[in-house]
Amino acid sequence: MEEQSERAATPAGSASRGRPLVEILFFAGCPNHVGAIALVERVSGEIGLDPVIRILDVPDQEAAQRLRFLGSPTIRVGGRDVDPRSEERSDYALSCRVFRTERGISEQPDERWVREALLREAGGD
Repeated sequence: MEEQSERAATPAGSASRGRPLVEILFFAGCPNHVGAIALVERVSGEIGLDPVIRILDVPDQEAAQRLRFLGSPTIRVGGRDVDPRSEERSDYALSCRVFRTERGISEQPDERWVREALLREAGGD
């Protein structure tokens, strides 16, 4: 797993040796990205994938706007947010993110979203 500032980020959608690229974006004021890393690693292992995981620190509001950062954590697989409702949003900010899942409000995205995104990217869809 690699940790980078947003300025050193690999272009969305690119990965090493055909492995899916997973970007986990966060800002230093919110600890929820730790659970997001664990979620991606666990789900990847369950489905037999070994993605490239990039941890990206979003340092300021300007970067949040530029990166379309919806809060910490933001998980993108192949450049796409795992939350199916993310395209409807434009509230880019340095904030802790909550997700509306089938089980209610959560600090992490739904496991199913992560699984579907990884399988989609691995299959090249």
